[in-house]
Amino acid sequence: MSLQSLIQWTDATWNPIAGCSRISPGCANCYAIKEVRRMGGNPNLKVSGIYNGLVEKNANGILDWTHELRLIEARLTIPLHWRSPRRIFVNSLSDLFHESVPVEFIKKVFSIMNEANWHQYQILTKRSERLAQLEDQFNWSESIWQGVSVESQAYQYRIDHLKQISAKIRFLSLEPLLGPLPDLDLMGIDWVIVGGESGVSPRPMLESWVQNILEQCQQQGVPFFFKQWGGKNKKINGRTLNGRTYDDLPKKFSSDNSEVAKIKN
Repeated sequence: MSLQSLIQWTDATWNPIAGCSRISPGCANCYAIKEVRRMGGNPNLKVSGIYNGLVEKNANGILDWTHELRLIEARLTIPLHWRSPRRIFVNSLSDLFHESVPVEFIKKVFSIMNEANWHQYQILTKRSERLAQLEDQFNWSESIWQGVSVESQAYQYRIDHLKQISAKIRFLSLEPLLGPLPDLDLMGIDWVIVGGESGVSPRPMLESWVQNILEQCQQQGVPFFFKQWGGKNKKINGRTLNGRTYDDLPKKFSSDNSEVAKIKN
């Protein structure tokens, strides 16, 4: 299953891996846990068979991962069948660089991304150490964007790891933004996404934090994308900042996908 995405900065999701585990405070209200729980109860056995058992309720009644990961070989070739170029968020319900994902499976994912190179692939990880350790084992073609999630100053080291990667486009997802990030060194970074937490009991994001990051991006010449204010009703709270929306994409990427790569017949 791969779906048209409601995430503003991508077009579709591709999930050849299912399941994950929490690694830092940004994972506390993970949207993927709820989505995987929902799909685990899908009446379609082909769907529920993949997702059932990956999420459970703990003693406090809170949903959490069971720490089981499933590698879904049958989904690997999906991008090959999409003829129209699109931006694809890779593993929106997992983490490609999770410690339980074998290197050989990651290589298979990279092989497909390099073969179906008329798309643009957006990979996000919180496991930047493993990303940096393995990066020289992969072919980082023009079609592959690599990003890291950074929710607070305590995790800015992930940016340092990202800068070691040979990806042609490197980006930051500062979401859910849980604190100020006043000293960002964006040299070698091609794109910054900022967003607040949504769902039940979301943690607050201050406008001053967002404004400061915007100003740093402008000063350092890095495209800025503001995804959402978040909150319990993210649609009402919207995604405008300073009376406008910010939808910048990396400068190396044309908004017209047809200019990036030739559509494969």
